[in-house]
Amino acid sequence: MTSESSSSFQAIVERENQYLLQTYARYPLAMVKGKGVYLWDTSGRKYLDLVGGLGVNALGHAHPRIVKTIREQSARVIHLSNLYYNEFQGSLAERLVKVSGLDRAFFSNSGTEAMEGALKLARLAGHHVGGEAKSRIVALEGSFHGRTFGAMSITGQDKYRKGFEPLLEPVTFVPLNDASALRSAITDETCAIVLETIQGEGGIRECSSEFLREARAAADRHQAALILDEIQCGLGRTGSFFAYQDAGVTPDIVTIAKPIAAGLPLGAFVARESFAREIGAGKHGTTFGGGPLTCRVALEYLAIIAEEGLLAQVQRVGAYMADQFRELQKKYGVIEETRGRGMIQAIQLKFPGRPIVDLGMQEAVLMNVTQEKVLRFLPAFLLEEKHVDKAVRVLKKGLRSLGKGQK
Repeated sequence: MTSESSSSFQAIVERENQYLLQTYARYPLAMVKGKGVYLWDTSGRKYLDLVGGLGVNALGHAHPRIVKTIREQSARVIHLSNLYYNEFQGSLAERLVKVSGLDRAFFSNSGTEAMEGALKLARLAGHHVGGEAKSRIVALEGSFHGRTFGAMSITGQDKYRKGFEPLLEPVTFVPLNDASALRSAITDETCAIVLETIQGEGGIRECSSEFLREARAAADRHQAALILDEIQCGLGRTGSFFAYQDAGVTPDIVTIAKPIAAGLPLGAFVARESFAREIGAGKHGTTFGGGPLTCRVALEYLAIIAEEGLLAQVQRVGAYMADQFRELQKKYGVIEETRGRGMIQAIQLKFPGRPIVDLGMQEAVLMNVTQEKVLRFLPAFLLEEKHVDKAVRVLKKGLRSLGKGQK
């Protein structure tokens, strides 16, 4: 890092330290541009990006079709009030309905807001069926659904809830893939069962097909909404449009966000007609959600996924990555488990993962750690086998040097 770039980086840090709420434990990097699967910092150093904006940058950085779409639409109109129709919102809703197997969409600004809307819809539908008593929610231990009060209330990790109580009640948490506990928790007063098809922040832990089918059956028995959170794992990340499709289970409501508008803020929930019809004009809304710029970009995102064959690439390169991670596990006893599929994968270590992340930054490979010992990988769908090979070389170096003496 040159003295000029170092000065620029320090100025960025000092300004944030003085004026921002200190809610982020940032890595010691400031990024200024990206292209494809790479990012560049203030010193001009190039990094392989395996974090992918925490699942947002599925098309990598500065995809030419996305840049062109943003340029064209921003010159026409960026924002319109939802008092008026815009030419892209209905088209995007239609596309999401067709790929999800559901019936109606609502657009928000983020995944957390999508989850809030889904919970409101489930409560309304529950009250219609069973009165105000039908308001209980069943969620999973280890889950993460967002940081607003409703989403935080169904997040099954104390570290996110502590200090903000009282939260939305009543919520019952059950262990992941424990069908017996799930059955026991659900009653006729349950209005919603909320599951991440693949827990992201929780360490890339997947609901089994059997567990999802049990949740579907229980929701039907008790007239509750099955809400699947695919904010991180949906829209192509597993190699299917939705992770639940591989289990042959369709939810009543699905929440989505991260990659849908290629970096612009957009989220949505998509619902079955039997639930969607419970909410009418004035019952829910948003100022910014579903604007013409974000919706047009989202339509372009979906077109690129289809036209560039990216689901097949996610499947192929994802399988290669999983194979390489399994080979690492065979060679290095400090790896407890490898998990995931497509472009959402993890390596569970027997020691804290932050030193591996730090070594990766030194070697110009960006990765992320969650749950202290889980290396999480959410790269762009453009990733190729050669990029996986580079990451594996860095991981080998870290596992050799930092794994010594670990058990």
